Order: sequence, then structure tokens, then C-alpha cells
Amino acid sequence: MLRIRAQHHFSTDQTSLIEREDAKTDGQEFQKWHNGGGMFHKFSCIDPTAFIGTGALVHSKSVVAANAHIGSGSIVGPAVTVGQSTRLGYNVVLTNCTIGDFCIIHNGVCIGQDGFGFFVDEQGLMVKKPQNLEARIGNHVEIGANTCIDRGSWRDTIIGNHSKIDNLVQVGHNVVMGNNCMVCGQVGIAGSVTIGDYVTLGGRVAIRDHVCIASKVRLAANSCVTKNINESGDYGGFPAIPIREWRKQVATHRQTSK
Repeated sequence: MLRIRAQHHFSTDQTSLIEREDAKTDGQEFQKWHNGGGMFHKFSCIDPTAFIGTGALVHSKSVVAANAHIGSGSIVGPAVTVGQSTRLGYNVVLTNCTIGDFCIIHNGVCIGQDGFGFFVDEQGLMVKKPQNLEARIGNHVEIGANTCIDRGSWRDTIIGNHSKIDNLVQVGHNVVMGNNCMVCGQVGIAGSVTIGDYVTLGGRVAIRDHVCIASKVRLAANSCVTKNINESGDYGGFPAIPIREWRKQVATHRQTSK
């Protein structure tokens, strides 16, 4: 805000001076970490055994636990927690989140950004819904490259312990995923979905918003879940139905189309 006011009310020379002073202050707030060459804020809390790679940045009030590894170019935003022995790849961005112990977060992952929530107001304008909560990642979780996990709006987004997520997965705001889940590449999980334990989602599965999926459900690749799945088992198709029914439908369609 200071720079915006300066541009409106001060001369070019005065604006440049203020920007230089701001940059100088920022430089004093951040210091070089002894193990890896990255930068950390003086009000962050970092275990001496942690590694912060060149070009990485740890912001104020963040906590980086023992033996954590922050890859080059990664950003640990304000008040973020990175657990013990957790490894971040290159160019990972963490905001508004906590990451558990012994996690692996691959290159390009973004966790804790705003979810996709909007409504039309009385004037017919598209207005953003507040996204003020966090994303919480459990222990022993692995998240593949370029996956995005949004922060919550009415409840925290949660990924349970020992769950594994492949590359290019979208997890919407307010999603709660249980323990030991397996999520394959290009899956899209809309907002406010609740997923039980030991759920497996095949590649490119889509799940609509506010759906609940019971524990020990397996979904075939390219399936689309449009309503609650209350019993464990294998499902497939669009909309997703028990796998045997879906296979019968496919076989019948092939026979009738000949």
C-alpha cells in the first residue's frame, strides 16, 4: 500500500527512494541459511539440521522441523509448518498450510492457495467467497509434481496420513481425504468432498462437489462420481456405478452397436 500511495502523491525520485528503503528493510529481515544457501526470515523457526536450497525462501512465523529439506526455488509462506524429515522439491509453494512429518512434496506443487468459490450478488456481479482456512497434510504423505491442494473456506482441507497423490491432481477447497488413499494422475476432486480411508482413484477420475465416498472404495479410470457412494467396493463409469453393472452396460452397448 505504501508504494501505491507513493506513486500517486510523490514525484518519481521520491517514489524510487521509498522503494529502495523498502527493499533495504526486506533485505534486513531475511538472512542467508547456513545449510544450502537459501533465505529465511528472522522471525521464522528453523531447526539447525534443516536444508534450505539456493533461491528458496522461508517467511516469518514459519516452522521448519529437523532434517527437513526445502528445494531450490521453493517458498514456505508465513506461518507455514514443515514437519520432520519432510522433503520439498524444486519450486514448491506452501501457503496457509501445515505439512506433516516424513512427507515428500514433488516439484511444482502448490498447497494452501485460495479455493475456487464465487457467487453472484444482488447487482449481478461475480463476487469471491472468503477463503480463510488452511490445508493440513498428514504424516508420510507423498504429493506428485504440479498437484494443487486448495485451502478451506468453511472447514480445513485435509489429506490423511500415508495417502499418496500422483502428478497433476486438483484437490478443491474443504476436501477431507482419509488415511492410506491412492490418487492417480489427473484426478479432479471438487470442493467439500469427503473421502474415507483406503480409497483408490484411478487416472482422470472426476468427483463432483459435496459428495461422500465410503472407505475402501476403488474407482476405475475415467469414472465420474455424481452422488454419494456409501458401500465399499469397485465402481466405474459415468455416472459411477458398481463395476459389474458398468461392465454389463459396456458389453450390452457393444452388442447392440454391431
